[in-house]
Amino acid sequence: MSVNTDRHENAVARYFEAWNAGEPEALAKAVAAAWATDGTYTDPLADVSGHDGIAALITAAHGQFPGFAFRLTGAVDGHHDTARFSWELVSETDGSAPVAGFDVITLAPDGRIRSVLGFLDRVPAGA
Repeated sequence: MSVNTDRHENAVARYFEAWNAGEPEALAKAVAAAWATDGTYTDPLADVSGHDGIAALITAAHGQFPGFAFRLTGAVDGHHDTARFSWELVSETDGSAPVAGFDVITLAPDGRIRSVLGFLDRVPAGA
C-alpha cells in the first residue's frame, strides 16, 4: 500500500465520521477535520460549500433518514489528489439500504477534502 492510498483512505474515513456524527458539536468537529475550510459538496440534490453548509446538509440527511448510518461499500480507489468510493445508507434496525451512491473527492494539500462530487445510484421513491 502506498502513502497516497493511505492518504485517500484516511480522508474517506474522516468523511464517514462526519456523515455519521450525531451531536451538533461532534458533527462540527468532524466536518472541520474532514473538509478544507472552503470545501464543497455537490450531488444531484445539493450544492453546498463551507463547514456550516456541509454540516447543515448532513443534519438534513439525518433528519430525513433517522436511525441510518453511512457505510463504505468496497475499496477506496485513488491517485494523486483524487479518490472514488461507493457507499450506502443502512438502517441500524433492519439492515436495509434504501440509498446508495458513488463519490469522487479531491483533496487539498493538507489531506482534507476540497470537493465532493456525489452520484446517487439508488434512492427511495419520492425522495
